[in-house]
Amino acid sequence: MISSPVLNRFRPLLFVSLFYLGLSFVLRLVLWKVFGAAAGVSWGALASSLGVGLVNDLVVLVFLNLPATLYLTFLPERWARSRWQKICFLALLFFTVFGLFYQAGAEFFFFEEFDARFNLVAVDYLIYPHEVLINIWESYPVVRILLVDALLSSLLLGAFWPRLRTAFSVPTRLGRRLGFAGVHLLLLVPALLLSTDSFDFSGNRVTNELTHNGVSSLFCAFRTNHLDYNAYYRTMPIDQAFLQAREELEGDGEFSSKDPQNLNRSHPFRPGGLGRVNVVVIVEESLSASYSGLFGNPESLTPNLDALGEKGILFSQAYASGTRTVRGLEAISTSLPPIPSEAVVKRPGNENIANWGEVMQGNGYHSSFLYGGFGAFDNMNYFFGHNGFAISDRSDIDDPAFTNIWGVSDGDLFNHALDYYDGLAGEKKPFFSIIMSTSNHRPYTFPEGIPGIPASGGGRRAGVQYADYALGEFLREAGSHSWFDQTLFVIVADHCARVYGRAEIPIDTFHIPLVFYAPALLTPSRVAMPIGQIDIAPTVLGLLGLPYTAPFYGQDVLNGEGDPKLHPLFMNHNHDVAMMIGDRLAVLGLQKSGDLYLYDRQKESQSPLPEDKDLLDRATAIYQSAYDLYINHRYQ
Repeated sequence: MISSPVLNRFRPLLFVSLFYLGLSFVLRLVLWKVFGAAAGVSWGALASSLGVGLVNDLVVLVFLNLPATLYLTFLPERWARSRWQKICFLALLFFTVFGLFYQAGAEFFFFEEFDARFNLVAVDYLIYPHEVLINIWESYPVVRILLVDALLSSLLLGAFWPRLRTAFSVPTRLGRRLGFAGVHLLLLVPALLLSTDSFDFSGNRVTNELTHNGVSSLFCAFRTNHLDYNAYYRTMPIDQAFLQAREELEGDGEFSSKDPQNLNRSHPFRPGGLGRVNVVVIVEESLSASYSGLFGNPESLTPNLDALGEKGILFSQAYASGTRTVRGLEAISTSLPPIPSEAVVKRPGNENIANWGEVMQGNGYHSSFLYGGFGAFDNMNYFFGHNGFAISDRSDIDDPAFTNIWGVSDGDLFNHALDYYDGLAGEKKPFFSIIMSTSNHRPYTFPEGIPGIPASGGGRRAGVQYADYALGEFLREAGSHSWFDQTLFVIVADHCARVYGRAEIPIDTFHIPLVFYAPALLTPSRVAMPIGQIDIAPTVLGLLGLPYTAPFYGQDVLNGEGDPKLHPLFMNHNHDVAMMIGDRLAVLGLQKSGDLYLYDRQKESQSPLPEDKDLLDRATAIYQSAYDLYINHRYQ
């Protein structure tokens, strides 16, 4: 039995623990009220989430409280009652309570943006603190939040300080304190066996996110940032995986090797193609299809994109590979499925892999990557620079009219692109270029004086409008340049604005615009065939009719009479990866899980499917073989 003096010594730890549990309880209620109810989290699910979430919080407390337990255990009696220790003790309590209030606020705003607890996106943000911290400063009322946190912390400690200050008033023997610490250390053993998702109980993703603990979610994301696919995901014998992958890709070119683990396929010159025209791929930040009038939005947020869709080839069923810019760039440039859990743009060993720019260089093109920010962010310059692309970023753009933490405005970036392409056109050599925009992003600040678009304070709506405005201005100006009539423009989003919904892979929030625009070269049309970002490079190459050999997993969706119900789409969200064929979805997750769903496009809902080993095997073969090729430096 722990004596009263021991309880007295550890009273501050009890105070902080109860405060943390109460704050976590309130945060779950707030998250449910603001976000969960709309995602179908019922009252019953909320009650379960609160109960199971309490267990998750207690597990986290075992780790969070360990330093305090050791401090209170080994602090000598003489020092414990000294004046300086009481001052340090009060300061420590204040910053602990302040930090917990701040963390709760950060979790709320993160959930608002990503419909999830801290995850891999949070890890990415912590890796690049300069851009992210300034973005947070410009996007949120940080000073007011800090002042409110400080006020609440002061009031709370003021109310409880008379009882907390007596924590060291009663002497306690070290032996008794060691007993308390020993119990705490024993609790570490079961706690180490649990993770933030150990108690997931619902088929609704948002319910499980509410149940999770933000701290453990963040550490889980750190721990699984670079996962070994074979250790954590569903697998099959590697020879079988490659055999099935070859079957999936058969018909898209001729296999150039009899090696069963070589997926390189040769595509001969195709008569009647557009030939060696310039190709400019404009990757629009966070431009969901739902913002466009082409897909039913009545607000006219994207009049320029809508007009381009009517004048070019519009793909009505285009889908992003993931929820991060690096996922979009990965898919577009390498035609590789989104292997979990990190994009190859940021993985080690990403040099000299098969990519679209390399193929274009083989056909006599100059390949480039243009970005309005500093390309060290997300490892973009390193990746493109080590895969044959010329790099031009913020450091090459002199005297921009407008900048924020993410870089120059889209207008400045496009003006730079016009000058850049004029220089390439003077060399009488076709060019292939990827432009990555940045303006449709928090803090949503733009140049002054654009009609209908506030320079600040307009939020995501203004971001979409400005991105569309800059795109329209760029293409209008490009129309007066000598190279315009011999250029194919590919307009596509990197990902949607945000992912929301109860499903692990919410399909409707992966729907993006994709338009091929070349008024002098293409006849307007609308294509209903599903197309993923990994299919863009093969489809453009097929349209041009250029010969090439590559191991691309994407396929030319304009070639032949493909059945829309048979063409696969590949997607990633957090740790899960998926393959969708028609209305059937196979999701591969951690602990080698494999789940099947039927997707209802009209209701934008998913329902469980009975066991379909063939569908799971097809998804497994693609992701396992792609991981094997990449990790063994054979995707070349």
